[in-house]
Amino acid sequence: MNKFTAKDLPGISMTVYSSQEGWWSGSSGFSKTETKTAMNADNLQYIQSVSKTFMAVVILKLYEEGRIDLEAPITKYLPARFKEWIKNADQITVRMLLSHTSGIAEYVTDPQYIQTVLLTPLKVADMSKVLECLQDEEPQFAPGSRYLYTNTNYTLLALIAENITGDHARYMDDTVFKPLGLKNTFYRNHKNYLDNPRLVDSYWDLLNAGRPANVTPMQKANVRALVGDDGIISTPADAVKFLVGLMEGKLLKDTTLAMMMKWVRNQEGREVYGLGLIRFELNGQVGYGHGGGGIGAGCALIYVPSKKTYLFLATNIGVVWDGVPAIKANEMKDEIAGIVFR
Repeated sequence: MNKFTAKDLPGISMTVYSSQEGWWSGSSGFSKTETKTAMNADNLQYIQSVSKTFMAVVILKLYEEGRIDLEAPITKYLPARFKEWIKNADQITVRMLLSHTSGIAEYVTDPQYIQTVLLTPLKVADMSKVLECLQDEEPQFAPGSRYLYTNTNYTLLALIAENITGDHARYMDDTVFKPLGLKNTFYRNHKNYLDNPRLVDSYWDLLNAGRPANVTPMQKANVRALVGDDGIISTPADAVKFLVGLMEGKLLKDTTLAMMMKWVRNQEGREVYGLGLIRFELNGQVGYGHGGGGIGAGCALIYVPSKKTYLFLATNIGVVWDGVPAIKANEMKDEIAGIVFR
């Protein structure tokens, strides 16, 4: 870790767990560079798109309770106004949202959304209005015909869960956080949760000049708006506890967990995604989990069954756009994962 924080990344924090070796947490660099505040294992990290795995578990819990049909069209569960904005909505199933096979347009790359983020960076976007902009966008492909990772899918899943439960964040707290004892994991049902003093500051090297700027207010405004596809903060240890609990059957039935790992293939024919889980290939070994990236953060949560080992690692610099920080963060992830899972 020190190798990467010495030059390229502000801070790194990680937790490793294996049934043989137990728990280990470590960190390097700074949670806030301006004050030289050291990064530590107790710092809260933005888990970004790892939130999708949490959201998938919520939907699958509702499925187990008989409150949602994965094969039903999303029009059955979405609020009426959204049905009119989404082309092919009556042909898209809940399962297609979970597996990124819906063909729905991507809000993250919508010009109006990008303009809002860049020109009014401290404004908390209204996701209803963001999704409304998609009514002018054509589908990316016919529902169910192929795979393409699309954040919009999980935003819609959150809206579906909200419509069914009345408060999807509270439902997540009651059915995921509390049963696993995740006392250091926070989402929208925790008031002002992004103002927690343990949350790391965020950095973004927009110009790839080697001088990252502190974009904490922008990062908070962006994450505060996101539902389903993002929005959770957690410590590395809690993130690992979540995946351990999921894989050990503490959240879902075995048959439901098996559904999460029924992989769809990408255009190259490689198995890549299940229901809220990414299939990783690490030095010839298969792993399950999810990655995440944002304006001011990047992370990965991975479980390798053959090693019976779990890893979560995070950095507090933006990796969502290509550039030196993203390259270095990926190098860091690959190098550390290579050591942990060798």
